[in-house]
Amino acid sequence: MFKKSDYPFKIYYEDTDLAGIVYYANYFKFIERARTEMLNDANVNQNEMLKSGYYFVVKNLKADYLKPAYFEDSLNVVTEIEKINNASINLIQTIVRSNDSLFIASVRLALLDKFGKVARLPANIRQLLKS
Repeated sequence: MFKKSDYPFKIYYEDTDLAGIVYYANYFKFIERARTEMLNDANVNQNEMLKSGYYFVVKNLKADYLKPAYFEDSLNVVTEIEKINNASINLIQTIVRSNDSLFIASVRLALLDKFGKVARLPANIRQLLKS
């Protein structure tokens, strides 16, 4: 079983277009923040990883916009680790309002080394991501 995390947040005016609907590109910011919080909650220190010459990048992302979010909505990003591979992590990230799914993304994070080459996921990080 892998870690699952929640990232609650509120929609501000700056997140919306003139109609008060969340601008489509902002969903990517929301799920990026949630991924960072998921790693923090699992005690995966990204600064320490960088100092060691490793970092995560988004290798692949597929997104579905299901329903709009609006100014002043209280939302939550649910991040679930679907699979941990040798050098990558597959995630499902869902933005919800109450019990209503608004956006869902399938994300593959790859681990790269300081030379930009794919690197094997260290055993300690793999263990921290398991529940």
